[in-house]
Parts: sequence; structure tokens; C-alpha cells
Amino acid sequence: MPDSEEEIYSTMFSSLKHPARRKILRMLSEEAMTFSQLLEALGITSSHLTYHLENLGELLSKDDDGKYKLSTFGSASVETMKIVEEAPAVRSKHGFPLSLRWRSLLAGLLIAVVLLASMFYVQYASFNQLSSDHEELESKYDQLLTWSASTDDAITFLQDVIQVDTAQYQSTLLSNTVEVRSDLGGVVEEILKYSLTNSESQIDVVLRFRNRALSRYQMNVFEESPIYAEPQSFSVLDTAKSLLQRLISYNDASYLRDMSNMLASVSEVKDTEVTEGSMKLVISVSGANAEIQWLYTENGVDFPVKSLTLDFENGVLKELTDGWYLFSIGSTEVNVSGEEALEIAKNAVRSFTWEAGGVTVPSFNVLDEPVSVVFHPIPRGQNLKLIPYWYIILYLDKVYPGGVNRIAVGVWADTGTVDQIRTLSG
Repeated sequence: MPDSEEEIYSTMFSSLKHPARRKILRMLSEEAMTFSQLLEALGITSSHLTYHLENLGELLSKDDDGKYKLSTFGSASVETMKIVEEAPAVRSKHGFPLSLRWRSLLAGLLIAVVLLASMFYVQYASFNQLSSDHEELESKYDQLLTWSASTDDAITFLQDVIQVDTAQYQSTLLSNTVEVRSDLGGVVEEILKYSLTNSESQIDVVLRFRNRALSRYQMNVFEESPIYAEPQSFSVLDTAKSLLQRLISYNDASYLRDMSNMLASVSEVKDTEVTEGSMKLVISVSGANAEIQWLYTENGVDFPVKSLTLDFENGVLKELTDGWYLFSIGSTEVNVSGEEALEIAKNAVRSFTWEAGGVTVPSFNVLDEPVSVVFHPIPRGQNLKLIPYWYIILYLDKVYPGGVNRIAVGVWADTGTVDQIRTLSG
């Protein structure tokens, strides 16, 4: 839920004023939908749908199946839309419809009424729980204030590392969320979303900080190309080499210098794999797109989560992900092969059921092909130490209740025990 009335009003008004976002809200008021279902219904590009979903912000949430649905405030927005759109035309005493200005004011008042009612209900329902957990919440709040990354760090990264000419854009901070990630051993994660616009270009930028260090940068370009403060090379390799040098200036970490030295020995962008000590450089090229990744390797076991990855699309850096500084290695023991993990997963789902619409789905058929078996070490327990892990996706013969067409199974590669089973849809 937004932290202030200004944020709440800003979210609701920005959502209701755009026809595409109003349509999304109407559709989700009828049923939860996946990203692909929304994409098909709206007939827009995936980048534009992502843009609209991000702007809807607190009005949406996701269920366990990954489907989008309305939050409490999303439902309030839809009710407000119905009141404004379905009401008969109101005429003045002279017999003319109210002016657009008065209708806008009326809509604003209706939004405020519905919003306040929702806020009072949520606050009343959660009062007892908040009271009992006061000390714990206060401690977490203090922690968040201590670890929160400033917007200056984000702007500095855009200007000094990516070299975006921010002076050419009108910059809007769309959201700034901070939370303690209990699934990552209490890591404090802050995500900032910006919209940079001018008369010729529009880009959205997402920056994620974990424990005050940048862990991900993403850029979505909607119109034209980004405007840079410095000329950019047409060579992905030269761009990557220069970017690493600027990263070192931004965050002088020893592993960045090692990565820069490894890349310096590469003369062209092509499918490449080079290992030096515990660092492996992997370059993958597909047409005009390229991925450059440095990952940690030990005892013949690769750990893709502990890595730095640069993703280029048509020569432009679209995403940077850094998990090298955050994770450590808990084990390199792999006692279960991918084939063995697949059999374990198939046996585990034989007794698996799920609920859909209040009804239990007791049986289903798993296809032999296709199947996805990916080695993807993850933390186990409340720490950041990576343990070898198999992530398996089993495909079903049809779409079952709840829109389920796949089942994901996690198997620990050191012990062969099943970590989780969950349904997938879309």
C-alpha cells in the first residue's frame, strides 16, 4: 500500500486517466489473468503492457499462480469508474450537462470517498495485528531507514555508468519500494522505477539495490533511442569494456577488476567460454543481441546466481545483473544428476494435488516431452550460501482447472530431496 495520501491519489488518478489501464482494471475485475492473456486481449506489445502494469502499481497484485488481480485499491478504482461512467448525464438547472471541469471534480470526490472507505477498512482490520507486532515493525522500519539507498545513487549510476544525458529528459520517480527479504537472509532490497521522457524519446528505468549495492539495472525503450551524454561505440565489446571501467569507478570492487582483465583478452564478440581460476567468462551471441556473463565456478560446478551479466539488444545495454558480491558458496556437492532429478520430480508429482475454484484437482497427465531440467544453485535456509539445485518443469497434456499447464519441481542436487512443487499457468 502506498505510504502517503499523495502517492495513493497519484497512483489512482494516473491509472484512471489512461484508457488502456482502465481496460486492464475492468478485465481484472472480472477474473485474474496472466501476462500472456492480457497481452492477447489488449493487442499491444509486451513492452507497452509491462509499462502499463508497472504504472498500475499498488492497484494490482499477483496470486500464487502468477496471475494479475485487483488489490483492495484496484477494486476501489473500478467501483469509482463504474459510478462515473454508468451514472446518467447530470444536467445543470439550465438543462445543459455539467462541464468537464465539474465532472472531473465529481470524479475526484468519488475517488476520495471510495479510497477513504477502503483505507478505513484496511486500517481497522489490521489494527490488532499491528499493535501486537509493534516492536518488530518498529525495528524493521529503523533497519529500512538505515539501509535505504538514496535516489542520488540511482541518478549517479545513470549518469556516470550508463551515461544517459538526464538533462535531456523530464525524470519522474514512479515508485520507490523497500522491503526486508526474509527469503534472502534478511537482505534489504530497494527498487526504484523512473520514467524519462522528452518530445522524442521515452524510456523506463528500474534499478534494484540489495544491501545498498546495485544488483540490477533494466531499461525499457518505448520511443527512439536513449540520449547519451557521450558518444557510444557501435561495438558491443568496446561498450562492455568501457562500461566495466565506469563500474569500477562507481563501485571499486576487486571482482570487477578481475572481470575487466578477463574481457581485455577478448578480441571479438562471438560464442566464447574462458575460465580463469574460479571465474568463467561466457559470451553468447544471437543475431544483433549478445549476453556477456562472468560466473563463479568451483570443483566443476557453475553458480550462475553468483555472477555479473550484461545483456545487449541491438547494441544497447538493456539489463545489468550483479549477484557476485551478494552470494557465497555453501556446497559444491552434486550427488544427483539431471536425469535422476527428473525421475524424482515425476515420482513426487504423482500424489500432488492443487485447489482451483474451491475444487481439488486430483489427477492429471504429465507429458514425457517437452521437459525442462535446469541446474540453478540457490540458497537453502536463512542465508546467502548457494547449494546445488535442480529446477524442473513438467508439461501437462492439457490446460487443467486454474489455467494450470505445467508443474515446477525443485530438487536439491546434494541430497535428492524435493524442495517444492508448484503449479504454473500461462
